[in-house]
Amino acid sequence: MARIAFVGAGSVTFTRMLLTDLFSHSALATVTIALHDIDPERLATAEAIARRVACTAGAAPRIEAHLDRRAAIAGADYVINMIQVGGHEATVRDHRIPAAYGLRQTIGDTLGIGGIFRALRTIPVMRAIAADMAELCPDAWLLNYTNPMAMVCWATYGASSHQRVVGLCHSVPNTVDKLAALVGVPAKEVSFLAAGVNHQAFLLRFEHEGKDLYPRLDEAIDRDPELARTVRVELYRRLGYFPSESSEHSAEYLPWFMRRDDDIDHFRIEPGSYVAMSEENLAEYRETRRLLAEDAPLPADEGPAGSANEYAPQIILAMETGHSRAIYANVENNGLIDNLPGGACVEVPCVVDKTGVRPLSVGTMPPQLAALNRTFLNVCELTVRAAVHGRREHVYHAAMLDPNTAATLSLPDIRRLCDSLIAAHGDLMPDGVRTVGAHR
Repeated sequence: MARIAFVGAGSVTFTRMLLTDLFSHSALATVTIALHDIDPERLATAEAIARRVACTAGAAPRIEAHLDRRAAIAGADYVINMIQVGGHEATVRDHRIPAAYGLRQTIGDTLGIGGIFRALRTIPVMRAIAADMAELCPDAWLLNYTNPMAMVCWATYGASSHQRVVGLCHSVPNTVDKLAALVGVPAKEVSFLAAGVNHQAFLLRFEHEGKDLYPRLDEAIDRDPELARTVRVELYRRLGYFPSESSEHSAEYLPWFMRRDDDIDHFRIEPGSYVAMSEENLAEYRETRRLLAEDAPLPADEGPAGSANEYAPQIILAMETGHSRAIYANVENNGLIDNLPGGACVEVPCVVDKTGVRPLSVGTMPPQLAALNRTFLNVCELTVRAAVHGRREHVYHAAMLDPNTAATLSLPDIRRLCDSLIAAHGDLMPDGVRTVGAHR
């Protein structure tokens, strides 16, 4: 049976959710699960959760736990990545230091200053994982959940010999579910097409039984004035297509919403919300450890095991059984979207079966959507170049071209902010980036 390595398995809530999905399929009940984390305590917690989930599901997997990443991925068929380099402390720095300069963020994990510096911390580790896979499991698929999705996937397939790299996110199906509920149509009956970049894709087609659902969505929005007080509805009205990502995320990818207090209030944006979410995750981890120590039921153990319907288990099931699945994934743009840069990481529909993940060509996106995506990808490309080539100047360039940062800070302050964050993150920064006056 398949060997599935979990890298960053100490993200225990997500590990538990993925394992619950995996073990809900009888065809995957006897796989090998190889857990890896650099934190011994978190690794032990992940192993205990894996054994609990397997027992609850009636599955009989082989479960291993490894502090050595290479031992975990050796011989793997699938490597699921969910690392967070620097942990909670780095997340706090990514928010509090920019806030001291007057720069507001909400999540800070995908674009903006937070996304840039999370990528700079993560890309060296991702490239090391890919190098290990090229040596130890060259035919394996790297299924990435770590943000910033577009940046880390682009850097990984673009600067390593391992090319089986797929980025996974639930924003597209979650958006379809949300909109289906608004228009009163069962989500499973909706036909749709989405494309763009991760966290900034758009529904290009949204239909039911061959009829366009956008007019019904317009009616639903008109009936509820509160919906107009959201960033994603504002984007829909201005651009003509509904975005795949939440208002909370979308606000910080753009130059229009975060710099003015009246916009913050009108669109009900909560700057710095991710720091509180990160603290809640720490509290949830501590509670999980307490429940395990007391042999008490975990929340997911109460009643029938539910399914999060995540893409990684669907991909593994399709490849192992040959039963094809349609998903949305983040992959290299090799002619998939004509008016976005070649080589960039784009989010498109894919078919998965025994042959692997096969992206489908979307063609040409509406020009206003492609133009907006390019402002996103400009930051991604420069950040990737900064990390891969050790170019500190490209860190400045990425921040200068970031829409929210550029709308808020002066050029001298952008440079000072970048220097402050590079110093604060220290050895987590790529070689070259830490060096003042690094080559152009």
